[in-house]
Amino acid sequence: MNTISEGQPVPQFSIPNQDGQLVNSADFKGQKTLVYFYPKAMTPGCTVQAQGLRDSKAKLDALNVKVYGVSIDAVKRLGKFIERDQLNFELLSDEDHAVAEQFGVWGLKKFMGREFDGLHRISFLINEEGVIEKVFNKFKTKDHHEVVLNYLQQAN
Repeated sequence: MNTISEGQPVPQFSIPNQDGQLVNSADFKGQKTLVYFYPKAMTPGCTVQAQGLRDSKAKLDALNVKVYGVSIDAVKRLGKFIERDQLNFELLSDEDHAVAEQFGVWGLKKFMGREFDGLHRISFLINEEGVIEKVFNKFKTKDHHEVVLNYLQQAN
């Protein structure tokens, strides 16, 4: 797994959101964007992480940061996740994990003695020019939003 790093341009991609509408990475220019990768919608850790970002939306908006969650879930499942947890940001469907591979977050995982390929929980803050400003890869799901907000507040 070769994760993209700070200072690199955001990979170009176009994938559907929870409503099946295409979201293009080229549209991120002009505002900071947090793209966070999570393994599976509606699982305990992913739910806690999404709820933390949901509850931080006003603070993120004040800092001019738009949030997108990316997983390999189907569009239909993402819609259910948004509805169930009243999420206030878009979720993107990367079913073939092509975008995850572009970001370098698809690779070998170990869980309960098993090894398999999967999506790693890593977040990327993209600046207004479309360049990776910060990679967040050390956090607990319940603290993810705080780690992001702390960085943003210190950077301002």
